Amino acid sequence: MSPGRLALFVLIAACHGDDAPVCEGERLFGRPNANTGLGADMCGPTCTCRGEPFEAPAYGDAEADALLAWTLGEPFAELTSDPYDDPAPPAAPDGTVCAVVEDDGMRYGLETYPSEDEARTAGAIPTHFGACGVCSTLADLAVYMRFPDLTAPVRDCAMRSDDAEQMACLEGLGFTHPCAQIWFFNAHHTRDFCFLECIEALDQPYHHPDGTLNACLLCDEEQSGAVFKAVAGRTRRNTGIASAMCRPCSEVQPLLHEY
Repeated sequence: MSPGRLALFVLIAACHGDDAPVCEGERLFGRPNANTGLGADMCGPTCTCRGEPFEAPAYGDAEADALLAWTLGEPFAELTSDPYDDPAPPAAPDGTVCAVVEDDGMRYGLETYPSEDEARTAGAIPTHFGACGVCSTLADLAVYMRFPDLTAPVRDCAMRSDDAEQMACLEGLGFTHPCAQIWFFNAHHTRDFCFLECIEALDQPYHHPDGTLNACLLCDEEQSGAVFKAVAGRTRRNTGIASAMCRPCSEVQPLLHEY
């Protein structure tokens, strides 16, 4: 694999999110590590959301493993074409949620509701804000919990010699097949449109000292983010998970995960 493809796959690993302004905070929202480029003075897992303090839990293997006990009754079909060949679908109306609908035993379904209140009134458990998509499953939530920074595992996937091996590697992280597909298509689309920016940002942290994204991640957000969010459904920010990519609290959706 060329250095350009490797750089792209590595640097875009945790870039996508949502933009409903429900939270406020002086610091950016995230869980910085050595790759972030920001310290705890500028980024942390807390925001004030709808007038209440929200602190994203530090999920780990135990929480992720518990989610894998659930079985989705009707799995999503695989993507049969590159979704970037078409314009991005329209975003769901503000307040929309994707919720888990419990079935017999540890089986569940996923349904999109107009609001969190309507989902809970129906007995469903909101699992992220926005409409359901191919990454809305609890198995995919488990991956996001297990890897707050996807850089290292995605770097490994990017080093595989061909598309089939890259897909197998992404699925090996725990992503369901359709969710792995949208990550794969996103990486290839960003490579095509942000190649120079990502080459130049290869050794840079995710953020500049003022908190803004480096050029590669910003390009990915602008060029690939809309389609990714529409197809994937679940992102870390609309799921209430703090990652190594720090974002304004205005882009955060507060949510705790108890199933």
